[in-house]
Amino acid sequence: MRIAVRITVLACLLTLVAALPALAGKLDDIKARGTLVAGVKDSQRPFGFVDEKSNQIVGFEIDLMAALAQRLGVKLENKPVTSSTRIPMLTQGAVDIVAATMTHKKEREDQIDFSITYFMTGQKLLVKKGGGIKSVADLGGKKVGSVKGSTSEQNVKKAQPDCTVISFETYPEAFLALKQGKVQAMTTDESILVGIKNSDDKPEAWDIVGEYISPEPYGLGLPENDSDLRDFVNAALMDMWEKGEYQKIYDKWFGKDTKDFIPLTWKMELWP
Repeated sequence: MRIAVRITVLACLLTLVAALPALAGKLDDIKARGTLVAGVKDSQRPFGFVDEKSNQIVGFEIDLMAALAQRLGVKLENKPVTSSTRIPMLTQGAVDIVAATMTHKKEREDQIDFSITYFMTGQKLLVKKGGGIKSVADLGGKKVGSVKGSTSEQNVKKAQPDCTVISFETYPEAFLALKQGKVQAMTTDESILVGIKNSDDKPEAWDIVGEYISPEPYGLGLPENDSDLRDFVNAALMDMWEKGEYQKIYDKWFGKDTKDFIPLTWKMELWP
């Protein structure tokens, strides 16, 4: 009996050891496969959305992933994710990396790792113009739309405990609820709200209001404990910034000549 137990334990240990290289070699796997599989938004203008003419997913984060894939010497495959599916898809191996307006939060590091910040914004409110809501202080007793799995639904409840948060699967669904009067405000990052407002037929009917409810630094989601991939991604982001490539991509989607104009007022962390 003891011999059988020892053999079983040894077999389990050998299986675990054999699996370790596969867990630690995501960068090699990507290069061998010839494809970087990125989890991206497909309904989040201008970060990631389906272009009506080409029927392809385009946007700021898609261009960042394309630049990353080019540095790896591989093709890019984009897989749509939502705020609630992006972390499970990464941990389950369905995607190699997540570029999906994801705020770097300490509690998320229990499941995944993050790159350095690649986009900085803050949470605000989108409301009907002239509706009387100017800040979170005006949300008492009112319904607020947000998205499942986002930090926004938690932050607004902390900022205004007397509001009721209604969570949707996507931001377009939350905006539709706002337009239908099912919620009196919707909340998420200002950069996302700009895209939502400007995607409407009558953007002038909506206002983005209030001070920042919370800072929202976006990080690329990466498999946990894979330092080779994380180091490569961080070095690539810093290289893009130092060479001006990041700024060109940013201006394409958020520059002064776009309808989603957001001034670039922050600087990426650069290691010596």
